[in-house]
Amino acid sequence: MPLHDWNEQTEWETVHKYWITELGRWLKPRLPAEYRVALATVDPARAVHVTRAGMLVVVIELVSPRNKDRPETRRSTTDRFLGYLTHGVHLLLVDVHGRPAGFSFADDLAAALMFPSPSVPAPCAVSYRMGGPAPQAGAGHLLALWRRPLTVGAPLPTLPLALTPDSSVLVDLEQTYMRAATDAYLP
Repeated sequence: MPLHDWNEQTEWETVHKYWITELGRWLKPRLPAEYRVALATVDPARAVHVTRAGMLVVVIELVSPRNKDRPETRRSTTDRFLGYLTHGVHLLLVDVHGRPAGFSFADDLAAALMFPSPSVPAPCAVSYRMGGPAPQAGAGHLLALWRRPLTVGAPLPTLPLALTPDSSVLVDLEQTYMRAATDAYLP
């Protein structure tokens, strides 16, 4: 099911609940046995948390309009994403909302991390893989990312979701979105 225009749709909260659940269901059978999937709520965010040996290793977040409705919520949401990354937690971030115009969490994170990369405006999906320490002392940690613009009316991509610096699983955003939109009765 192609991406809806979330500037026109009003059922985001319902789709958000279904989609985050579908992402958790998608991941569970694809993870190695030592990994666990849980759904978490950090108001106004709902997320999929993946743990290994009781440690958080992966987060999937679907951005809500409430995450970006004011400068202070954009800042606190960016800070939450930065917290994951600086603690070595891999992140898959999906933002299907093009408003506010000119703002992108992907670009905000790139600036905060001082990671030069081409701009990717919302709507977009970005997968971040955290690695070990950089070879140069004091240079921080290695980071890899996959940034995909999303287009209203077009299918969503499949993105890698890192489990370790050397292993990942593929997340089919299109299939999980399609199930969520169908469950929410979106045309």
